[in-house]
Formats: sequence, C-alpha cells, structure tokens
Amino acid sequence: MQRAKAVGVDAFALNIGTDSFTDTQLDYAYTSAQNNGMKVFLSFDFNWWGIGSATAVGRKIAQYANHPAQLKVDNKVFVSTFVGDGVNVDTLRSEAGQPIYLAPNFRPSFGTSLANVESAFNWMGWPHNGNNRAPDSNTVSVAQGDQQYISALNGKDYMAPVSPWFFTHFGREVSYAKNWLFPGDLLWFDRWQQLLTLQPRFVEIVSWNDYGESHYVGPLSSSHSDDGASKWVNDMPHDGWLDMARPYIAAYKAGATSVANYITQDQLFYWYRPQPMTANCDSTDTCWQGPEGGDYYIGRPNGYQTVTDSVFVVALLRSAGTVQVTSGNNVRSFSASPGATSFTVPMGVGQQKFSLTQGGTTVLSGTSLKDIIDGCARFWPIYARLTSNDLLSKAISGYQYPRGIHIKHNTNYHNHNHDNHQCLYYHKSCYYKHNHHDYQDFVRINFNHFHHFAIKWYKHNNYDR
Repeated sequence: MQRAKAVGVDAFALNIGTDSFTDTQLDYAYTSAQNNGMKVFLSFDFNWWGIGSATAVGRKIAQYANHPAQLKVDNKVFVSTFVGDGVNVDTLRSEAGQPIYLAPNFRPSFGTSLANVESAFNWMGWPHNGNNRAPDSNTVSVAQGDQQYISALNGKDYMAPVSPWFFTHFGREVSYAKNWLFPGDLLWFDRWQQLLTLQPRFVEIVSWNDYGESHYVGPLSSSHSDDGASKWVNDMPHDGWLDMARPYIAAYKAGATSVANYITQDQLFYWYRPQPMTANCDSTDTCWQGPEGGDYYIGRPNGYQTVTDSVFVVALLRSAGTVQVTSGNNVRSFSASPGATSFTVPMGVGQQKFSLTQGGTTVLSGTSLKDIIDGCARFWPIYARLTSNDLLSKAISGYQYPRGIHIKHNTNYHNHNHDNHQCLYYHKSCYYKHNHHDYQDFVRINFNHFHHFAIKWYKHNNYDR
C-alpha cells in the first residue's frame, strides 16, 4: 500500500470471491489501509458469487461498512463488482442496511440497465472485437467503450479503465486453461492521454498484480504458489509503468488536460517483448496440447497477429532533448519536446540501448538487462523499465532483476484460487475525480483469482476519510 500511495493512490478495491480465507484477508487489508492512511472497498467477483447471491453480498457489505478504512463516496459505502449482470440490486441494498454507492461492472452491451446504480465500471481497457478477444474483422476501441458506458449512464458517474497490456497463456495442465491476448503496444501512453481529455469521475488501472494476465504494474514481490504464470512473469518487472503513471495521476487529479506541467524529472520509459511474435516455442509450450475450446486456443495465443515487433519508448521531459534507441542493429534518433512523447523502433535481436541528450550532453543512458533473442524467450511477456540515474547506478554496481514473484512451486492445480490464500492480490488501479476538480484514487486487491485491481483518488471532501 505504501508503494501505491507514493505514486498518488489513495484507496484499494478488494476484489473478492467466496473462499474460506476471504474474511481473514479482508481483515488484514482493512487494518493495513487504516494504518497507512488509505481507504478500501469491496468488489465482488461474480465469477464466484452467483447472480442469486444478492443477500450474501449485501451482508458482506454490511460486515465492513463501518470500518474506519471503508471508502465512502457522497456519504455512501462504495461498492464495486467484476461483472454481476442480473444480480438483484434492490435485495443487495436492503441487506447492506445503509446507503451504498454502487459502481458495478455491469455491461450495457449485454442489455443490462444502469438505472439502479450510481456509477458503472468498464473493465475492457484494451482494443477488442466486441466478444472479449483481440480485434479481428471487428474492432472496438477503448474510447468507443467509454462512449457506450457514458451514453448508458446518461449523466451518472463513469469509472474508466486504463491498462498497459494483456496476455495469458495457461495450457491444459491447469483447469483454467486460457490462451489469448489483447494488443497493447503504446496503449499505456495513448490511454493516459485520452483520460486527461475525457476526465471521468473514476479511473481504474488494470492491474496491480495480475501476473496471470500480464498487466501488473506493481512490484514482483508477492510470495505465493505457482499458478503457471511463472513461465512468463519471473524476471519481468513492470515497475516502469507504475512510475510513468505518477505525473499523469497528478495531472488527472488537478483536472489538467496535459501532463507537461506535472513532470518533475527527465525520464525515459521503455518496454518490449524479448522475442518476435512468430517465435517458435513449440517444444516447451504446453498450449500445443488439446482440446481447443472456450478461452483456450492451441498454439500461439489468439490475437498474436495484432501486436507489432517493436520497442516502445516514452520520454517525459522538462526540457527538449534527443532520444536515441538502439535495438540490435536498428538505431533511431528522435527529437523530443518538453512534455510527453512516444516513439516506436523496429525490434532488433541483441542488446537494447537507450539514451537522452540535452544541450550536447548525454544526461541519461543505459543498456537493458534483457536482450531480444531470435527464439523462444518467455512466450509473450512484456518488459517495462525506466532509465534514470538511480537505475543506472544500480546497473553499474551489478544490480540484477528481481527473481519475480518468488514463486513456491505447486503442481496441485485443483482450482483457480489455490494460490491466493498466501497473499493479498492487488489488481486494477482506479482513480476517482469529483466535480469541481476533486480527484480520488483506489487500488483493487483480488483475493480469489486474477481479475482486477482498482486505484482511486480523493482530493476533496466528498468522501469520508
């Protein structure tokens, strides 16, 4: 929580299922939030809560509603969900026993009415085909999803998503086999720019530590058993994405439409896959085992053709400079203006080098610790790191990648939840903004399987600390 708070996060959403350990973990989370000056709220994952469980959901809300760390918006207990279309909202409210501010992930595309909620959360933070897969002959942009929700909400508050990536590659060795991706590329940069223009009341970052879907922005430090994601997660830190969000969060809270005035130091951020999209991983890839069906596709992940073999670079600068990127034998130089600028370089096999020159002096330079190889490196992970003087000093002194999620290997894949009893799962990050430039920030913690994590921000007095 301290790490999230340092970049502007004010609260955590607790994404929960129906596991026996849920209350124990919730108690820990509420206590931690109280001790760290943050807020939390419940988010019910309806992959586990049934549509007919409105009574149980309402009673769970009541159980924690009066805790000092409980988030309240407009003097109401804030509650969210992952899906849940069709749950009886009237029963849920009645069992909660006090006013609630309901911001569920109900989906207008399913025909679900949003008449009986205060807000709604859109989980689809990536371009897709309208059916939870990568774009094909049909493409639905994230911005189009925004407009669908805004229209359905008809003036009510909207909770918008922002996510850097999505890749999952679980084979038939586990019961929850799933194998697809959504295109990311420069999505993290482009989406933050959109949100500064859109200025919704809430924004959720998807996610803090959803390792299984590869969109984690938190540190690789959770100790838990291996759900199979270690194949593409270990030694793949995404911390750079979190650091890159800091000035955007500050700009969003201030109601600014540009991040330029909120950049406090010159920084370069970069990310890339460590192998081409056509890499042959057949000999070690469990996703070549059948049968195909549902979320599972044999071979390379569904949608792999929608990504590009590129290195992605973002410069956040206080003054102009020249950015040079070397990807294998590909060398490119770019003029970068003050503010935020993005660049794309064709992926080249070999070392990845980055530098920033200002006034004829090289002020930042470094070589990534992760080469791109012409072969199967780690399926489809993404690597994000920022180049700064601090990181350069670590690299010079022999700094190594974190091991990853410090996995305790467990081959007993008896269900989708087996690894969560050992740790708190953080998922989507969500930001809250009220009228008159009031902003809020939540972080969603997932206690069951991987879905989302929200961070929201508060900056005014329309919520109860």
